[in-house]
This record gives sequence, C-alpha cells and structure tokens, in this order.
Amino acid sequence: MTEKCRCGDHHAWAGPNPQDRPAAPRQPLLATTLAREDRLEDTGGLDPTDRVTCRTHRRWLHECVSSPVHANSAIGYRWCRRCDHQALVAVDELTGEVAIRCGLCGRSPRSRANDELVALCRRSLALSRASRFPESAAA
Repeated sequence: MTEKCRCGDHHAWAGPNPQDRPAAPRQPLLATTLAREDRLEDTGGLDPTDRVTCRTHRRWLHECVSSPVHANSAIGYRWCRRCDHQALVAVDELTGEVAIRCGLCGRSPRSRANDELVALCRRSLALSRASRFPESAAA
C-alpha cells in the first residue's frame, strides 16, 4: 500500500504509486526524454536542475513545476529571497508564457535560478507541444 500526503505530492517517505505515472506511456517523446535525462543524470552528465522533465512526477517540467516539491530555498528555485518564502509559478500553455511571483509580496523574484527555471519550463512546453502536434513543429 502506498502512503500519500493529501497535498498530492511525493515525499521521501512515500513509496512510488503506479497511478502517478500515467503520462509517459501515452507520450513517446516524454518517455524517451525522461529515460535519457534519467540516464544522463545517473552517470553525472546532467545536473538535476537542468532537466526539462521531472524525475519525481514523471512529467514535463512545466506540468508540475508549481508543486511544492519544486521549491528549493537553498538553490533559489521558486524562492523569493526578500520574503524568504516560496514563489508561485504560472504556466500559460496557450501563449507559452511562464511567470514566477512571490506568494507574499507579489513581485517576481529575480535570480539566476528562477531565470533558468523559466527557460527550462519554456523548453519543456515547446517539446510537449512538438510531441502533441508534430505537424506544427515542422512548419
């Protein structure tokens, strides 16, 4: 039996749940990108903060970046150093815009880590679109 917190996220104490991985089998590009990034990360060829997929949620990064699991005060991802509070992420899949705002002060926390996270989410979104609409990627 798998224990899960009511927040819906994975935690170190929670075992893997097969129901948490529904997207990869239906999306071949996601599955191959996950496998490639997992392999590269395991061999030291890819930093975990440079992934466009999420090893924890087994999804494209832009699909789960708003999860509390992705806030990291030490690195600065999704973090407002001014308020010492996690920032919120909004991903508009229609326009491709990604915005990070502090949950307390409402400002966009500017940091190299947050800028990189926005760029990774945009790349993740572009790959996701290309896999769903291959004819538009060729145009």
